[in-house]
Amino acid sequence: MDIATLLGLGGGAAIILVVILLGGNPAIFLNPQAAVIVLGGTMATTLIHFPLRDVLGVFGTIKHCFLEPETEPEETIERLVSFAVIARREGILSLEAHVGETGDVFMQRSLQLAIDGASPELIKDILTTELAFTESRHAVGQSILACMAAFAPAYGLIGTLVGLVLMLITLKDPAMIGRGMAVALLTTLYGVVVANLIFLPLNGKLKIRSSRELLIKEIIVEGILSIQSGDNPRVVEQKLIAFVPPAVRERIAFRR
Repeated sequence: MDIATLLGLGGGAAIILVVILLGGNPAIFLNPQAAVIVLGGTMATTLIHFPLRDVLGVFGTIKHCFLEPETEPEETIERLVSFAVIARREGILSLEAHVGETGDVFMQRSLQLAIDGASPELIKDILTTELAFTESRHAVGQSILACMAAFAPAYGLIGTLVGLVLMLITLKDPAMIGRGMAVALLTTLYGVVVANLIFLPLNGKLKIRSSRELLIKEIIVEGILSIQSGDNPRVVEQKLIAFVPPAVRERIAFRR
């Protein structure tokens, strides 16, 4: 599990809850009408904006915000360098026995293309096309969350206007004025909270996850092409560590 995401969401919610508790009765901050306006309205507008399949798919995508990446760049580099050593000593066809060891579907396909004798141009074309469409798929989920973050405060404002109208038409009844004012204020609160505590942060985390996944795939593409060309394992390593920051390079050197 990604502790940072859990701590962030839990910590943000806890801060708001503590402030509410210090102010008195927390029940006054619960308003079903305001919640329906903000959450229902946000979802309705999202469904108008995006296909149903994409909206439903984003909930499966969000789970990646709570899971640690299965593979780190340095692990990918070390694995590719080890494949380069094997290919250098025994030939690239010897990697056939190691394809299933990777646990990475993209790397398995890449290795198989090289083993099958595909030209470097064809391998690069196939793999970079997959990279482009992977990035495009990730962008859909990110754009849905970004739109939801924009829609939620807008519906908070709509709820505020609705609450003000309810308040104005019931000026003769003091008991109803408070109800309208509650809707007016709480819809704004709900919209701002869900946008800035949930949708925007999750969108940012998905962008980081996407960047990391694409980086690993780019490392794989470069590594496979270098292995196929028969580069020395040391040369393969130098090519690949150029993709990562100095701190990661130091970890690779330490583990070697």
